[in-house]
Amino acid sequence: MIHSYVIISIAVLLSVMILVMIGQKLKVAYPIFLVIAGLLISLIPGMPHIEIEPDLVFLIFLPPILFEAAWFTSWQDFHKWRKQIFSMAFGLVFLTSIVVAYLSSSIIPGLTVAMGFLLGGVNSPPDAVAATSVLKHMKIPKKITSILEGESLINDASSLIVFKFALAAVISGQFIWRDAVQDFFMMAVGGVAVGVAVGLLFGALLRIIPSNSNIDTVITLIVPYIMYVGAEHFHFSGVLAVVAGGLLMSYNSHCYLSHTSRIQSGNVWSVLIFLMNTIIFILIGLELPIVVAAMKDYTISEGIFYSVVIGGAIILTRILYSYAVMYFPRLCSKELRLKVPKPDWREPFIISFAAMRGVVSLAAALSIPAFLPNGEAFPHRNIILFVTFVIILITLVGQGLLLTPILKWLKIDDAGSDLPEEKQEVILMRKLKETALQKMENDFSDLAEKNTLVRHQKHKLETEMMLMADKAQCMASTGDYVNAINENKDVLRQIIQAQRNELHRMKKEKIFDDHVMRTIEMQLDFDEAKITGFSHG
Repeated sequence: MIHSYVIISIAVLLSVMILVMIGQKLKVAYPIFLVIAGLLISLIPGMPHIEIEPDLVFLIFLPPILFEAAWFTSWQDFHKWRKQIFSMAFGLVFLTSIVVAYLSSSIIPGLTVAMGFLLGGVNSPPDAVAATSVLKHMKIPKKITSILEGESLINDASSLIVFKFALAAVISGQFIWRDAVQDFFMMAVGGVAVGVAVGLLFGALLRIIPSNSNIDTVITLIVPYIMYVGAEHFHFSGVLAVVAGGLLMSYNSHCYLSHTSRIQSGNVWSVLIFLMNTIIFILIGLELPIVVAAMKDYTISEGIFYSVVIGGAIILTRILYSYAVMYFPRLCSKELRLKVPKPDWREPFIISFAAMRGVVSLAAALSIPAFLPNGEAFPHRNIILFVTFVIILITLVGQGLLLTPILKWLKIDDAGSDLPEEKQEVILMRKLKETALQKMENDFSDLAEKNTLVRHQKHKLETEMMLMADKAQCMASTGDYVNAINENKDVLRQIIQAQRNELHRMKKEKIFDDHVMRTIEMQLDFDEAKITGFSHG
């Protein structure tokens, strides 16, 4: 039995990786392509039905995905756009839930407002993985991706809180606003407190107790689960606990992670999150037979009609809210109009259109219990599940495929940024080289006279300083400095490739030990990574 499960798991993973490669060849973002592939596979006769287990998503998948997103979130960008991020993550989630609640209860027969809030809480949070994977290869203002990523860190928490309160209202038959508001703040503040406490505890542990890169990597994998489970145990927000703890530990990672730990854990996390995301998105597509089979009280055409109307209302609400957040403060404040440049009208549209629903919405809908405490079937569970599934398809597949041509049509780029990343990199590296050279001259000038290796390091720093100066001059004087830098990178890559070819030739001669050859090969890999960057695909 276990043997067959292992074979099936390997076959599924291999199939998913092949599908991702096909999606890359077709230049379709892998979340969109995997959902479409899952849908087509689910239609094959005799294909076994695979059902997503909600607890598996919330407990196994959600903590590491949120932790990784928080770890690589820019504190500077998050703080810079915090007002818009929190406005979208809380204000828009609550507004969307209200719109969906009253709209769905008015068009779906028998659906109460409380059940409408349940549907609204399920469908209010956009999926960050889908949006960022579509946008990552597009030249758009960094502000847009910063807002989308920051919003996605928090909106899962706010939407799941709405979902929990609505579910309790349906089950108990009563809803008290004052108690709900108090509980909301308790869950939010308590979740943040648990995340910060766990982050500080493990940060101190890693600083005090000697460890190595393997131990450090394993601990970073365990910590998000401790944050999530710990917060949920006390009925706080596990999502906010993971986000707060991840942001804190990322900011202080230089205090307790060595360079080898950062490199190793970064690579492990990159593979792990990619694997989790690919599995999640193909499972969404494979869920089609389960969702359709549950439609007993409504026809498929009725379900599609409700889904299109509600999905359209969600998209329209987000567009209107995004423009209101950007332009309403300017209308109310003359000082703001004079000090702040007029915003680009295209930015809120892209922020709105990039909001695609994903696995959190589907897992929340599936987590609705099939029966009430008194044994009766949960009312309208099937239509809530079906509408959620269709809205995911509309936003993820529909908007996702349209996003690329719309971005090209709008002709929006990153021209409004303060400094291009290439210039920032040169300025920053030049400052670091200056610091290193100053340290060498102040503390080790005498040693450099005696030790040829130290003297060589000093000369190397001086040469690198000259290189940084040449890069800066190239950027200042050359109109197309990007081409000049790319030409230099291409030369360096070809040189490294020539070294790698020579290394492989020497391997065949079997003169040097294999572990020495691997060490040198890894050094060449790091040298090339300095040029190309550490791509996480």
